[in-house]
Amino acid sequence: MIVKIVTVIQARTGSSRLPDKILLSAAGKQLLLHMVERVKRAKNTGLVVVATTTLEEDDSIEEVCSKNGIECFRGHPTDLLERHYQTAIKYDADIVLKIPSDCPLIDPTIIDLVTENYFSNIQNYDFVSNLRPATFPDGNDVEILSRDVLEYVWLNAKLDYEREHTTPYIWTHPDKFRIGNVEWNSGLDYSKSHRWTLDYEEDYTFIRLIYEELYRKNPHFGMYDIINLIEDKPHLKRINNIHVGKFWHNNYLFNKEKMKANYEQ
Repeated sequence: MIVKIVTVIQARTGSSRLPDKILLSAAGKQLLLHMVERVKRAKNTGLVVVATTTLEEDDSIEEVCSKNGIECFRGHPTDLLERHYQTAIKYDADIVLKIPSDCPLIDPTIIDLVTENYFSNIQNYDFVSNLRPATFPDGNDVEILSRDVLEYVWLNAKLDYEREHTTPYIWTHPDKFRIGNVEWNSGLDYSKSHRWTLDYEEDYTFIRLIYEELYRKNPHFGMYDIINLIEDKPHLKRINNIHVGKFWHNNYLFNKEKMKANYEQ
């Protein structure tokens, strides 16, 4: 049986902290294009689709995708669960790989670690990520699940938070889902000390400089290349150090009691 994998990169231009962030450039190319290239280098990403909103402000994302031969789906502006599910339906996905667009330094080998874990344990897990707990540098977020599981979540998730972030319903219902997680096998935890995600101006400066240092020498640079560069030039890490630790998923995971109270209201 052939399994169809669809990778959904959710993207929008309407970030309040850094507008149009994914269309900013580094090493002569927009970050969204860099990211799509990196995601496509992974082994099990199947069809890669950029899922943006129906808002007029996101016409620019569709235009970039069209010019560069990238599939683009347009859906609900705030209900990401709806957008992911409708993308899966349109492209007839069996398996959905979820990756946010604010990860332009994502390492394809980390994507492979998560997908290979999922497929080698497909009888044991309904959902696998590398976020519970997170151990890789922030900005390497990968989640994978079947369309059937996504549909169940789509039908049953009711709270705004569950729909805005797509997968919290799974995390908060471990009685309903078999959840797997992939951690860095070295036993290290770089998630709280390395911030490679794109959310603030300082993040963009950091990411741009990483690309300027590494991309022209080796377009396929990976996680260890970045770590080695930072060790050689520690001032790079200090650029966005003020924002280290600002993980939406970790904030959620480490404040379970607060979230439980919100759910019970």
